[in-house]
Amino acid sequence: MPVFRSIVFSAVVAGLVVGAIITVVQHFGTVPLILKAEVYERSANAVSEHIASAGQHAVHEHDGAAWEPKDGLERNFYTAAADILTAIGFSMLLAGFYALQSRPITWREGVLWGLAGFAVFTLAPGLGLPPELPGTPAAALTARQVWWIATALATAAGLGLFVFRRSVVAAVLGFCLIVAPHLVGAPHLAEMHTNVPELLSHQFATNVMLTSFLFWVLLGSLTGVAYRKFSAR
Repeated sequence: MPVFRSIVFSAVVAGLVVGAIITVVQHFGTVPLILKAEVYERSANAVSEHIASAGQHAVHEHDGAAWEPKDGLERNFYTAAADILTAIGFSMLLAGFYALQSRPITWREGVLWGLAGFAVFTLAPGLGLPPELPGTPAAALTARQVWWIATALATAAGLGLFVFRRSVVAAVLGFCLIVAPHLVGAPHLAEMHTNVPELLSHQFATNVMLTSFLFWVLLGSLTGVAYRKFSAR
């Protein structure tokens, strides 16, 4: 029970701090790009609806639009809540790994765990499926989810073999696991047409990667510090 309490308390503290920081970073980094892309998306949807209506020579009733938070305070609130909950969840995962270690984790080791999390959950999947802006066509969601999960699991297993099984056989097997999903290839559309500028998409992907890097480095180190203090009590 004390170990579980230490995991939960350290995850909540680290998650709140990191989630709040990342929300501010996103507000000035990725959110403006998303808002710009949504303008292109609405424009494309309006044109499509106009063409469909003109082709059928009839007016159809449309279902209510899917709910989404209003721009401004409401949207910022939901963004912050999502960031904090995500940070707490991943921090709890990290704290669970820290609890399995035979010695206390320092903030430096926490940074290394954070970098591993960045490699598993952002870098490796992002090489095949880079972050996408609204209005960007993509392959079927189920296929992308399956490839993303498989890539994350394979990367985690490969890194684990490198770190915890230090032998030539383990290193070769780990390398094969990390590379295998990329040899198979992520699911993509054969043809993709979008009015979202390519430069905007590149900026978004870069900003997401940098923000995620900051997220994992901060989360790994702060979770290590918090868990060390709570477990010492």
